[in-house]
Amino acid sequence: MAEKDKVIENKLKRDGIFDFKETYKFIYRWLNEENYDISEDKYQETVAGDAKDIEIKWTATKKISDYFKFEIVLSWRILRLVNVEAEKDGRKLKMNKGSFELKVKGTVIKDYEGRWENRPAMKFLRGVYDRYVIRGRIEQYEDKLIKDVNDLIEETKSFLTIEGMK
Repeated sequence: MAEKDKVIENKLKRDGIFDFKETYKFIYRWLNEENYDISEDKYQETVAGDAKDIEIKWTATKKISDYFKFEIVLSWRILRLVNVEAEKDGRKLKMNKGSFELKVKGTVIKDYEGRWENRPAMKFLRGVYDRYVIRGRIEQYEDKLIKDVNDLIEETKSFLTIEGMK
């Protein structure tokens, strides 16, 4: 069985006007451009009057080597999403208003194919290999994953700020 080490957990929260559809596309494109494979594990809408509550869960994975893989789990929660018209420079734009929350958890997965799990001796050797032989490489990969998660959060914040100013 693969060994998962949670490296980082970060959150973005924003209330106000934004374009949900464009935000969804932006985050998907960002992950895709960073070579992550994305699966949507959950998409649930609950409608109450003219407002929607939406819950989404994505799992994005990226193979780093035959031994390492990154996994980023994104949990979206949009509350009281309503359609609004915003005006910018005399133009009317269709936007959304609501509460947007994105939780992002980054994990480094070691031995994701389970090659070292066949025998107890191999499992022991994997522990020695991880702690003493490739410790520096593991730390480099953890730093890279932390950078990816923080970049995603920061660029999404910037995107939401720019979208809200339209």
